[in-house]
Amino acid sequence: MKKNKIKYIYIMAVALIVATPFSCKKGFLDQTDSSNPTEQALFNKASDGVALVNAIYDTYQNADLLKKSLWYYANFQTHDFFNWGNDRFYNTYAIPTTFGGIQVFWQRAYIGIARANSALVILQTMKDKGVLTDALFQRLTGEVYFLRGMTYYYLAASFGGVPLELSNGANDGLKPRNTQDEVFAQVESDLKQAASLLPWKEEYPAEELGRASKGAAYAYLGSAQMWLKKYTDALASFNQVVGKYTLLTDFVDVHEYTNENNAESIFEVQFIPAGTQSWGAGNEVAWIGTFGMPEEVSNFGYDYGNKGLYDGFQTGDLRKVPTIIGPGDVHPGKAIIARGGIASYPLVKAGFASTDAAVKAKYTGDDGKIINTCGTISHPWVGSDPSQLRTGYYSTKMWRDATLDGNSGNSTIFGAQNQILMRYSEVLLSKAECQARGGDNAGALATLKLVRDRAFGGSAPAVYMSEGKVVTDVLQMVYHEYRHELSGEYSTFYDLRRAGVATAFIKEVYAIDIPAGHELYPIPQYEIGLNPNLTQNPGY
Repeated sequence: MKKNKIKYIYIMAVALIVATPFSCKKGFLDQTDSSNPTEQALFNKASDGVALVNAIYDTYQNADLLKKSLWYYANFQTHDFFNWGNDRFYNTYAIPTTFGGIQVFWQRAYIGIARANSALVILQTMKDKGVLTDALFQRLTGEVYFLRGMTYYYLAASFGGVPLELSNGANDGLKPRNTQDEVFAQVESDLKQAASLLPWKEEYPAEELGRASKGAAYAYLGSAQMWLKKYTDALASFNQVVGKYTLLTDFVDVHEYTNENNAESIFEVQFIPAGTQSWGAGNEVAWIGTFGMPEEVSNFGYDYGNKGLYDGFQTGDLRKVPTIIGPGDVHPGKAIIARGGIASYPLVKAGFASTDAAVKAKYTGDDGKIINTCGTISHPWVGSDPSQLRTGYYSTKMWRDATLDGNSGNSTIFGAQNQILMRYSEVLLSKAECQARGGDNAGALATLKLVRDRAFGGSAPAVYMSEGKVVTDVLQMVYHEYRHELSGEYSTFYDLRRAGVATAFIKEVYAIDIPAGHELYPIPQYEIGLNPNLTQNPGY
C-alpha cells in the first residue's frame, strides 16, 4: 500500500508537467482530447518544449519554499535574524520534523526534479522529430540540467544527503539517501552539462531575461565544487564568471525594487506581473516582502533583526542600513523614498493622527513631526510584542517593494519582487575563499578588496574590523564578509556551513552553541513515513 502510494505521488508529480505547468495559472497546450492527452498531442510544436521547461522554474515561485525554507535557513540559522511568528523554534534551533516549510521544500523540490527528468527525455524526442531546432534544444536542455542541479544543490546544502532520482519514475520514489558528497557530485555533473549548453546572460533577448545562463551555471558549479573541497576546480569555474558581471556602484541598488535582473544579479527567481515576459505570464506574487516589514508599517513584522548584526559592521560600511534598518534610521530604498518614505505608509499616518498618546508617540519623530524613520531610540518599533522580544531592527533587503503596504483590509500584501539567489559579489567572495585555501592570500585580499571598496564608497580601510575587533586571518575575513555582504539574502549560513565553520562562527559572534546535528534541517517526518528507506539526521 505504501509503495503504491509513493508510486502514485511520483507519477502525479510527473503528470503535473502537463496538468499545471505554471502554478495552475494558465494552460500551455492546445489539444482536441484533453481528457486523454498523448505525447503526439502534447509536444508537437516548439512552444510546448518551452512551456515544459517553464514548469520546472515554477518550483521556486513559492513563498513557503523560498522564505520559510531557504531564507529562514540562510538567516535564522546564523541568528542574524529571528522569527516572531509561529516558527519561533528557529530561534533555538529546535525545528520540528513536522514543520510544514521543510515538507513543502522537499515536496516541491522533487516535483521539480521529476519534471526535469521527464523533460530531458521529451526534449530529446522533440529534437529527433525536428520539432526543436538544435539551438533551442541545447538551450532548453541546459536550462533543465541547471534547474535540476540547483535543486539538488539546495537539498544537499539544507538536509545533507538526499535520494538521487535521475530518471523518470525510477524505483517508485523509494530510494535511500545518497551521501552529501554523492549529491554534490551529481550537482557538479549537471552544472557542467548546463554550462556547456546555455548562452551567456547577454545573449538572451530582452523578453527572455531571467532564464538560467552560462554564468549562473558556472557560479553554482563553483559553489558545488567548494562543497566537495575541489577548490582549484571551483576557482577555475568562478574565473569563467569574472568579467561577465559587474558590481553595482551603489550597494543599495542591488536589491532595489526597480532594478531587477541587474548587472550584478546572476540568478533570481522571477515574480512577475502577467505579460511582462514571454515565458512567464503567470502573474506570480508572494508575501515574502510583507513578512519582513515592521508591524507598525504592515501589521506583520514576523521577521526581525539581531542588533548584533547591526553593531557588527565596521564603521563607515555603507552596507549596514541597506541590510538591517533600526531605530532612528531613514529607509534607504530609492523606490520607498520616492513614495514618500516611511511617513507615507497608511498605518504611520493613522498612528500619527491618533488621539491615543501612546500610539501617537510611536509614530512621532524626534522633531515632533510624523515619523519618517524605523521607530526611534526612545520608541523602537517592536510591534504588539509585550515581552519586547522584537528588537526594532528589520531586514532592509526584504523591505524594498514600494507597492506593499501589507495592512489589514484593503492594502497590498502580495508583491511581485524578484528574489536574488546568486549574485556576483558572492562569486567574488567564494573566489577569495578558494584563493586563500590555495595559499594565495595576496590574490584573496585583492579579490576581497573589490567587494569591500564598494562597501565603503570607493576605498575600504586597510584594517579589517568586524564585531568591533581587528581581523587579520584572510579566511576569517572571508567568513565575516559572507555575513556583511549577504545577510538578509539566501546565502550566509549555506556559505558558512560549506566552509565547515558554521558552528564555530556563530559561537564566536553570538556565544551561542548550535546543538549537535542541527546545522542541518531534519528530514521531514512525512517523507520518512512514505519512504521507509529514509533515515533521520542525527540530533532529531
